[in-house]
Amino acid sequence: MDAPPGLSFTPAVGDHAFTAKQRSLLALAHELGRDRFAARAAQWDEEASFPFPNYEDLRSAGFLKLCVPEGEGGLGADYATYMMVAAEIGRFCGATALTYNMHICSTMWTGVLADGIPMTETQRAEHAQRRRLHFRRVVRDGAIYAQPFSEGSAAAAGRAPFGTTARKVDGGWLVNGRKIFASLSGAADYYGVLCTEDKGDEKPDARDTLYLAVPATSAGFAISGDWNPLGMRGTVSRNLSFQDVFVSDDEQLMPRGVYFKGAQTWPAMFFTLAPTYLGLANAAYDFTVRYLRGEVPGEPPVKRRMYPTKQIAVAQMRIQLEQMRSIFLRSVLEARPNPSKDERMRLYAAQYTVMEGANDIARLAIRTCGGQSMMKHLPLERLYRDSRCGSLMLPWTAELVLDRMGREALYEAGEKDE
Repeated sequence: MDAPPGLSFTPAVGDHAFTAKQRSLLALAHELGRDRFAARAAQWDEEASFPFPNYEDLRSAGFLKLCVPEGEGGLGADYATYMMVAAEIGRFCGATALTYNMHICSTMWTGVLADGIPMTETQRAEHAQRRRLHFRRVVRDGAIYAQPFSEGSAAAAGRAPFGTTARKVDGGWLVNGRKIFASLSGAADYYGVLCTEDKGDEKPDARDTLYLAVPATSAGFAISGDWNPLGMRGTVSRNLSFQDVFVSDDEQLMPRGVYFKGAQTWPAMFFTLAPTYLGLANAAYDFTVRYLRGEVPGEPPVKRRMYPTKQIAVAQMRIQLEQMRSIFLRSVLEARPNPSKDERMRLYAAQYTVMEGANDIARLAIRTCGGQSMMKHLPLERLYRDSRCGSLMLPWTAELVLDRMGREALYEAGEKDE
């Protein structure tokens, strides 16, 4: 593949007229992934352990502060730039890219996305003051933020209030509840918990969602459960419990009620899991080409590229990869507050295409490379397992996306059947 101008490789998102900042960040992500993350990926998978050394590398490279505004000491990456960088990291270690997303969203949602959410002047001033605290932790201390979402209910899909609650007390909040599939459990310094304000009226409302940073050292906070899943084993996504955990007012990542507005205003905020899986699709394709050319390090230099069946399979993989890249990149570049119906539908289509397509490409890769691809000293079987997990990710699982697309295609806002 011919690389875009200024780069020595074609990024996972494909060719594009990248800005100078994007080229620089993509080159650094590619170098980290190629030289550090790729060789370690099997270890995190085998042990189901968190990739702490990768996070030291991310911290040293400044990537933990990628989406912190430049005025606050960060790199000032916008939404599209983050999505490009995340896909490049996913190309070399899916578990690192997926957990990195949870951390980055804590800064991106409170930063560039929050700037597009309607707020009162009082809320805006409050938010500016409080997010400065969180940005400073990331920039000065290298703090890691997690973002536990799931509870085993309809809440994470946006169809019900969160069962985890926060009750207002003097100087802050008392948090009670639990989260499951909480990535970075035991690795994060702060957990950005979505919960419902407990107003004492037994009428929980999703509009009263709070977004609070719970310090890992908080009394009443606990991590439990085993973590032995099919794929994405290095995310270490265990269970969290909160029993009268006190969280100060300053730990609000967004003012009261603003998260719900953000979810309505910025649907692209839920698309940020997809880059990891676009990266995995690239990895499966890249490996297949190297394998058929006899260029996999440590393997006999046997060429298998002369067989028509292999050539056709690679062509099919490349066609699907180009389709995924195209719809992904278009959706990323047009992401904005209050998108049009077409833009929103395209976003759903991009999510489905990437999450299902990554596993399709990995499946073709295994079939094409043959029996050796089942062996754990090669990455394909891990890529296959990791890629299968994408369509299960809330809030936009493959099933929920199909449901949303069908409903929103046939019903305009407010329409009902008689």
